[in-house]
Amino acid sequence: MAYPVIKGARYLLVHVPNMLINNGTTQTVERKKNPDSSYLKNIYKHIRSFEDAVAYPPNQVYIGNISPDELAKMESPWYENLVHGSSRFGRLGEIVPEDEFYAWMKVSDAFELVFLEKGFTDELKLKLKGNELFSENDISKLGSGFEIYEIEKLVRENSAEPLNMGEKLVGCIKRAHDIDVNLSAGVILENTAAKASAAIVLRKLIKDLGIEAESIDYIIETSEESCGDMNQRGGGNFAKAIGEIGGCINATGCDIRGFCAGPAHGLINAAALVQSGIFKNVVVLGGGAVAKLGMNGKDHVAKGLPVLEDMLGGFAVLVSENDGKNPIIRTDLIGKHNVGSGSSPQAVMQAIVADPLEKGGLKIGDIDKYSVEMQIPEITVPAGAGDVPQANYKMIAALAVKKGELDRRDLLDFARKHGMPGFAPTQGHIPSGVPFIGFAREWLLEDRIKRAMIIGKGSLFLGRMTNLFDGVSFILEQNKGKGEEKKQPGKEQIKFIMAEAFRELADNLLQEAGNWNGK
Repeated sequence: MAYPVIKGARYLLVHVPNMLINNGTTQTVERKKNPDSSYLKNIYKHIRSFEDAVAYPPNQVYIGNISPDELAKMESPWYENLVHGSSRFGRLGEIVPEDEFYAWMKVSDAFELVFLEKGFTDELKLKLKGNELFSENDISKLGSGFEIYEIEKLVRENSAEPLNMGEKLVGCIKRAHDIDVNLSAGVILENTAAKASAAIVLRKLIKDLGIEAESIDYIIETSEESCGDMNQRGGGNFAKAIGEIGGCINATGCDIRGFCAGPAHGLINAAALVQSGIFKNVVVLGGGAVAKLGMNGKDHVAKGLPVLEDMLGGFAVLVSENDGKNPIIRTDLIGKHNVGSGSSPQAVMQAIVADPLEKGGLKIGDIDKYSVEMQIPEITVPAGAGDVPQANYKMIAALAVKKGELDRRDLLDFARKHGMPGFAPTQGHIPSGVPFIGFAREWLLEDRIKRAMIIGKGSLFLGRMTNLFDGVSFILEQNKGKGEEKKQPGKEQIKFIMAEAFRELADNLLQEAGNWNGK
């Protein structure tokens, strides 16, 4: 079986403190309910500088400058133990400042809804002139900018969303319709931010991997935003809009939604499309979620922490035909939480971890690294949500103990050996399994590990349509070379082989009996 491969992965963080204050839902709701609250007054004192955001250890892991194993050994709290001298550029990604991101949003604007002030536009043109991802054509799309009074009027009289740098207004985003709430300025801002952040990381993937944008056949977008109007609220299509910015002129695509599990669903679909031969190169990607900025900000401010949810996230993964080198996706061992699987944590882990392993004749300990919901614990613990990755590893370890595959005394050591600390921003879909793919690919190629499992889980009850959970998983494995992917048969395969053998034996016996009767 010619399994598809992961040919590369790239990641993006965007530091957007002003969007956090103006557009994160925790802040916008507080502004409506309690505009004079102490939280809104104090939040400014807890905003990080771009330099501190770059030097934050988990952010350095996310872009590949520090490994998850190194992070586990670093002194915490990490926000007090910054990696000084850190670069915004990493082996696996990049961290973009807010002013540059406004330029990317303008470049991503197809309907003249993003307005940037003249002087600010001139500054951006100078700053981005040497940026390897920002072309001369992009520079021209910035235009000459607008007078500040025009922008102030749009904000004051036309419900435009302001774009600030500190206390200075540098631009705005207009609504796209007078009545349709799905095209309000706030939604247009969220969607443009998702599109722009995904477009940046797509360009980075193409450049770093040295591939032709024209070689990409299909794009699957897996963020949590909804693109449409009052007649088709989630119609899409982010994927093609992002592909347009990336220069993928031969690609089509679609949006796949599954809350936090969306990226894992997207990668499974990409693997199927490539293995079937329908497409050769499929990119799965996702941009950032503006709404989730500062989601736990109240708890951070109350406890004297920086507001750590000041980063938009992004990722892009290229799934291609088997090249005999890159890690394979075991499409025969896909884990899935069925409608009837049950919603208890144990039932979820049984469905998406144990079941696919049993099918392949593998044990829980045969997976060297599990990538689960990789939220940064310093974000979630102060908010009372606990250390999410560690909780997942404990559930997997408990399942191994129950199956007799792990000694109870080794339960606490399981996370250290098979897991890693959380290093991804709480952007919903961004932390769910995919942040480790870049490291997993490298470690598999370097023979540091043999297998990794990527797990995506989602909370479907958020849409008020069902109380069900969601979850899918897949296994990445070392590539044994083209035509050499013979695996040990799993239980289901053994059953099939035995059934075929018994059937053949029965047919032979019947034939022999017929020959004997004839004689």
